[in-house]
Amino acid sequence: MRKVQVCPYNPTWADKFNEEAIKLQQIFGDLLVHIYHIGSTSVPGLKAKPIIDIMPVVENITLVDTYNEGMQRIGYEPMGEYGIPMRRFFRKGGEDRTHHVHIFEIDSPEAIRHLAFRDYLRVNPAISESYGNLKQHLATQFPTDMERYIEGKNDFVKEIEAKAVKWYKESN
Repeated sequence: MRKVQVCPYNPTWADKFNEEAIKLQQIFGDLLVHIYHIGSTSVPGLKAKPIIDIMPVVENITLVDTYNEGMQRIGYEPMGEYGIPMRRFFRKGGEDRTHHVHIFEIDSPEAIRHLAFRDYLRVNPAISESYGNLKQHLATQFPTDMERYIEGKNDFVKEIEAKAVKWYKESN
């Protein structure tokens, strides 16, 4: 059973992203358009589960499936779309997850949503702090129930995502 752990921001998360991005570049090569650090570990000061979320973007998502063996060699478990159409999801670390890789096509609504949420939290420290406090509270309330933890964040995340996507589209 996975334990819900929320930690204070750790500046080494950026280094861990960079180290893994190099490995992904070596595997996917020219297929990659860009690799982004997303999720809570990408927002300075934000409390987070210590799992590095990485979002490579590609021109053609179906080509990603041919790289599953390479991803397995560096410790990732290929999960296919895993609930989000036109995504390829990989996780590393088993029950003690260390990394999640979410691959989308360039300019997909899902890729934009992730970048908008990240950037919105980066420029709105009060909202970021509220989100971190909510996550910490939920982790304390549901220390062994990841589904309830995620469910508890859902309304807050959806509200902020809507604002973030609107803001992102207006500012880019």
